[in-house]
Amino acid sequence: MRNLSFSDEDNQSELPKTAIWWWRTPQDFDENGHLKVDISDLSNLTPRLKVLREMERLALISTEGIEDLRHKLITYRSGDFWLPVGGIKKEDMDIPAVITLLLVGLSASGKSSLVNYMYSVLGRSGLIPFAQTSSGNSHYTTMFLEEHNVLRSMRSGFCVYDSRGLDSNDMIEGLEEVSTWMTRGVRHNQPCFRHGDKHINGGSNTRYATRKVDCVVVVADLSEINKAFNSGDLKPVEALKILFNNRCIRKSNENPLLILTHGDTISAEERITSRLKICEYLGIPETTGAYDIACLTEQGILPEESDPVTAFALTEAVYRSLMQSDRNHLPTKKWKDWVVIFVAWIMCCIGSFFAMLAHFFSKFSHHNNKLKY
Repeated sequence: MRNLSFSDEDNQSELPKTAIWWWRTPQDFDENGHLKVDISDLSNLTPRLKVLREMERLALISTEGIEDLRHKLITYRSGDFWLPVGGIKKEDMDIPAVITLLLVGLSASGKSSLVNYMYSVLGRSGLIPFAQTSSGNSHYTTMFLEEHNVLRSMRSGFCVYDSRGLDSNDMIEGLEEVSTWMTRGVRHNQPCFRHGDKHINGGSNTRYATRKVDCVVVVADLSEINKAFNSGDLKPVEALKILFNNRCIRKSNENPLLILTHGDTISAEERITSRLKICEYLGIPETTGAYDIACLTEQGILPEESDPVTAFALTEAVYRSLMQSDRNHLPTKKWKDWVVIFVAWIMCCIGSFFAMLAHFFSKFSHHNNKLKY
């Protein structure tokens, strides 16, 4: 970020208005910061006005609401947001001790930067880089799964996993790895090696706990999305859609939460337009389906002091992810359930065996008919 100098106090007072309320463009707002269009009639709102209205909501409650929301996360315990359904008690639900949120996305989408932002906002860590990023001239790539306790508390009820980014030119191998994480779980320091990688020592320690993924958050670079739509080369956007619609991810949560990063590197108009286009492309709501989080901690700024709107958006995104996770818990399997599963497995094996016999004797019969002629 450029170092800005100001000659008087009036110019300094304009900095927060530009940096924090970036969406208040002259096209939509007057000089007093009020929308030029009446948004009281929700039925007539365009997608663009819905986004502007959502940003205004975040700005309205961010300063006072972030402390309350942060307190809820600090005191959160796994299953706190579970709702009773189907007459089943909470004690009968299979609720893990720690809720696991998994960040996935294309390479250099900002996942590690987002983790640092979480530490800064939720754990009040200041500018300590807990996760190494690939920003600037660095070519660093996350080679191992990394578990992060962003609250920096021994009693934290959730953890966040940073993962290696996927290559838009070769999605098959990356998607197979994501499917493995979703079905077998994730473990701290677990290798994320791909074909052609040089062997790196480490990552073989199996003493870390294997955690079931409870919620997936897809992270995408908004500046790259804007570039793709402007150039007409939609390969990165198509790769993002393939990841977003991955079947294993959809089993965890019907619609993964989308977090758009690096929006501060493009203009406000491009930022809004790109958000609308990618949400339409993925088929998700432009307000509740995505969050625009610029990850300003990479530029040496304390988020909660410089940009309360973005800090609150991040906190709300984590809060919503935990709510979604607690709603997807399944009842604990009892011995009757295991008996049914075992019997079903036995029947499948028997059926497969007889199908194989039928196929074998069918071929044998055809062979004998040919010999007769």
